[in-house]
Amino acid sequence: MERDRKALLAGGAAVVAGAVVAAVVLWPDGGGGSSGRAPSDGRTGASKVSPSPSPSRSYPLSTPPRTIPAVRDFTPAHGPGWRPGGGRVVVRDKGLADEGRLIAGELGLTYGGEDAEAGPGDVELALGGARRADQESYRMTVQGGTVRIVGPSEAGVFYGTRTLKQEAHGGATVPEGVVADEPAKPQRGFMIDIARKHFTFDWIKDRVREIGDLKFNQLGLHFSDDQSFRIESDTHPEVVSAEHLTKAQVKEILALAAERHVTVVPEIDSPGHLGAVIDAHPDLQLRDVNGAARRGTVDISKPGAAKIVDDLLKEYATLFEGAYWHLGADEYQALTVKDPQASYPQLAAAARRAHGPDARVQDLAQSWLNDRAKTMAPYDRRLKAWNDGFYAGGTVEADKKLEVAYWTGKEIGAREPVSYLSAGRKLTNYNDEFLYYVLGQPNTFTYPTGRRIYESWTPRVVRGTSPVPAKYDGQILGGTFAVWCDLAQAQTQAQVARGVRMPLRATAQKLWDPGKPELSWPRFVALADRLQS
Repeated sequence: MERDRKALLAGGAAVVAGAVVAAVVLWPDGGGGSSGRAPSDGRTGASKVSPSPSPSRSYPLSTPPRTIPAVRDFTPAHGPGWRPGGGRVVVRDKGLADEGRLIAGELGLTYGGEDAEAGPGDVELALGGARRADQESYRMTVQGGTVRIVGPSEAGVFYGTRTLKQEAHGGATVPEGVVADEPAKPQRGFMIDIARKHFTFDWIKDRVREIGDLKFNQLGLHFSDDQSFRIESDTHPEVVSAEHLTKAQVKEILALAAERHVTVVPEIDSPGHLGAVIDAHPDLQLRDVNGAARRGTVDISKPGAAKIVDDLLKEYATLFEGAYWHLGADEYQALTVKDPQASYPQLAAAARRAHGPDARVQDLAQSWLNDRAKTMAPYDRRLKAWNDGFYAGGTVEADKKLEVAYWTGKEIGAREPVSYLSAGRKLTNYNDEFLYYVLGQPNTFTYPTGRRIYESWTPRVVRGTSPVPAKYDGQILGGTFAVWCDLAQAQTQAQVARGVRMPLRATAQKLWDPGKPELSWPRFVALADRLQS
């Protein structure tokens, strides 16, 4: 979903199913209001309020809606607003039927389909808007007792329905006026380590619903690691753990995610973190010159290691058909020792055979990552890899198309984010000092707080607490809040859900609008509590 910053659905008129929805609205009292463009420079996180329309004899000027994430632009108006109660949801495009049925059920309305005309009390959904509009943008107009949500894509309209759902929560009145909204970042993710800890099918579906309402658009599933392999396999059933998701369950999760415009991003991490695979194939275990094994690490000089990983990648590429795939590539233990060439002579020899006399173990590891990218090439995925899987100064360079998933500066030899950005690479932010919820808080990890994310983090804060220069903002495609289960029994899945509740909401706010939020943290928490009650 890489794209330039685009104009909101503002200015001129939007053509919707043969009708024109004007950007300048005539209100019941004859006044007019026009929507301003949503701020895109990150200077403020407050909902921008456009110039006021003419005063009304009957109704006070409306106030901006309160939602999570906050809407980025609101044109107030004089009028009664809208409340759910006996109305219908009608759609102007058959592709919006899923969105229409969903919001109708959530608000207790009747789904009226495509043929009905919207009237007082109704909600109308339509595709349309400015030609160059952000595809996830939308415009919601409340006027004359009717709600109209228009967007250039089904995703944009869906996000408009999420705003409506929150505004109408508990039977509240949705304010008269126009919301014009779009995200600051195209990738807004939540990742779950389901390998180390088994999360139930229903728990995962609940998280999909939760993040969809918060306008996240990615769910990462890290389903293979040293401890377990958690999804049914036809090609290698011997690697699958006793507690796992069936493919039928995965398909149901994928269907729910698609309904909520959430792309599932699978990860089979390699060549490290493959302990569950090695348990079934001990001949693939990496051993040093003294015969000592490194946990979870395959010997990449052995053709069998590449074959089994490629078998799995190809198998799951036909199950997960979303636009993104995570190849892992972090923490290859052969490169954490003082002299990899001396400790692992078989890797050093393989590197020289493949890449010339000056090649080192890091070059063999880099070519492993590139080869996995080639394996995935026929499936047309956008590929991610962890930042410590990109090596500098070798004879082999990482594939230029790989997106850097930057998670830490703590690993040996870890480079600063600017090292990748200045080379022209695109990056997503997984900053482990803000966005890592690591069960049991091992090593130096502490559970992240929503308040710290809300008040101190932005997508440009990629490593530590300092932002990268603003000139790189366009290369930072978004961010992901991640749950890692290093000490799996430290929390139950119910405790995890409670623990990530406010951090997820804070992350949603800062990925939608990275500027300073209008609400204080206590007021933001109060809003979250009200919307959940």
